[in-house]
Amino acid sequence: MPTLATVQAGGDRPDGTHIADVTMFYAPQSGGVRRYLDAKRAWLAHHTPWRHSLLTPGLHAGEPAPGHYTLPAPPLPFSNGYRFPLRRAAWCRNLTELAPDLIEAGDPYRLARAALEAGQRLGVPVLGFYHSDLPRMLDKRLGRWTLAAVRRYVRVLYREFDQVLTPSRSMRDTLLDIGVERVAVQPLGVDIAQFHPHRRDAALRGRLGIPEESRLLVFAGRYAREKNLDQLVRAFALLGPQYHLLLLGPDMPYRSGGNITCQSRFFSAAELAPMLAGADALIHAGDTETFGLIVLEAMASGLPVVGVDAGAIPELVTPEVGVLARSSRPEHLADAVRALFEHDTSAMGRTARLRVEEHWSWDSAFSALIERYSALTGAPAQYRTEARRHAAR
Repeated sequence: MPTLATVQAGGDRPDGTHIADVTMFYAPQSGGVRRYLDAKRAWLAHHTPWRHSLLTPGLHAGEPAPGHYTLPAPPLPFSNGYRFPLRRAAWCRNLTELAPDLIEAGDPYRLARAALEAGQRLGVPVLGFYHSDLPRMLDKRLGRWTLAAVRRYVRVLYREFDQVLTPSRSMRDTLLDIGVERVAVQPLGVDIAQFHPHRRDAALRGRLGIPEESRLLVFAGRYAREKNLDQLVRAFALLGPQYHLLLLGPDMPYRSGGNITCQSRFFSAAELAPMLAGADALIHAGDTETFGLIVLEAMASGLPVVGVDAGAIPELVTPEVGVLARSSRPEHLADAVRALFEHDTSAMGRTARLRVEEHWSWDSAFSALIERYSALTGAPAQYRTEARRHAAR
């Protein structure tokens, strides 16, 4: 394969600022980070003269799409297709060959170090996006004995970035508490045209064999311990046949039966949008979310949300658009579901849709992000003005 610099040099946007993203959180069946990166690439191409490169792990070295490069890395077991680079030298070398004006690192592992080293070689700013709350995740998976060491690791790593972004205020406060500096909140967004109430699948209940009077709640996402899906399933055992849970996502360990339907595979956004709009509500039992992109996608689809009063979810789910459970315990989740349907859920869904339109479109998110990039790179002000003009349309 030719070097990345050879491939990228002389691109069709020679006067534009060049942004490079590198992350292991990009796989055929991955979720929020991939949607963020794909949406950003499309938005930058449509609204700005900037160039964008993406470097991710893959089976082979190659260029699966224009400007998207892969380097080989072994698969990470039980991770829904993620791959974990073992050595950072090749990644640093290829980032250096790409010669971007800014590098964004999207995970806290070896590729973050590769990004920092490449940025030092090139003399360009390196931004760390804190998509994954590593201390909370490992605390949940391995136990509290890991917490002090992991917090120390996060503090040392993220202090080296020129700027750290978090998708929520709760994650910003977490990093500040750990001792990380230069942290700012950069919310994500949602495709408000694709996720829309008009996408409703009117035949969904019929295909699932659910009576019209049954209350259909959906969860969509990968199976992982921090999603608390075992507790969610037990909550629906408490709720009984009046409520039905539709579980959507890869590697689900559950069988359909009773008041639960499980479809264990990856769903694209195009497949997911009509199913969300066809449900009565979204339910999300995770208590370590750094943002909760699926919550926004459901709200954009006109759904109220049941969530847990932890992590970033309370920043999205207020009493006007949903109900928060006290914890992820099954009885608390069941109580929150019952409480939701004591309200006018249709009105909640309409409010949820309006709120997403006002605050969480990708246009809004990326217009703010490009301002941050410009401040770090010194990009011409007219590029920022052009991006804002397009976003306002």
